[in-house]
Amino acid sequence: MTATQKKKKERPVWNAIQLKVKLRHLRPPIWRRVVVPDNITLGDLHQVIQVTMGWYNCHMHCFRIGDIEYTSRDASEMGELDMDNEERVPLAAVLTHEKQKFIYEYDFGDSWEHEVVVEKFLPLDPATKYPVCLGGARACPPEDCGGFPGYENILDVLKDENRDEEKEELLEWIGEDYDPELFDLSRVNWQLGALGS
Repeated sequence: MTATQKKKKERPVWNAIQLKVKLRHLRPPIWRRVVVPDNITLGDLHQVIQVTMGWYNCHMHCFRIGDIEYTSRDASEMGELDMDNEERVPLAAVLTHEKQKFIYEYDFGDSWEHEVVVEKFLPLDPATKYPVCLGGARACPPEDCGGFPGYENILDVLKDENRDEEKEELLEWIGEDYDPELFDLSRVNWQLGALGS
């Protein structure tokens, strides 16, 4: 049992929290709705967002809640970053009311900002295995595509019938089966199941 798992077991759980995570600056929106226990840490929530959005967890990230920024333990110990350690912060300590909003940023180069909204606090359901994803829309942008402008260019190339050569090169890079409209809820929940164990 890891230190994080041990701390989770020691922390009492009062509620489950339903969150909506939406990538900013994109239309139509890319979003996920998740339910997590309130005793997990911001570091655990980072893992949940990575899985549900479809990111690969290969870049730095941070949470901005009020005036405080949180990041991974290793990054928080770096001298250049003035951020707190997300592993020390249970959700119950920072998520206090419905409609509360905060930012999760992934990949400081591409700057993928996600707006996270506390939709509601729920009683724990003993029959539910947390975390769980209730729904979502559209696939996550490919990693390292150049942020919002790069992603918009990918969508333009995929739609344009006259750019076949460019489209072929693009699909070699992002994968032949990339579908910007696809969101596979059952696969996401299968992956989340591995986080909870």
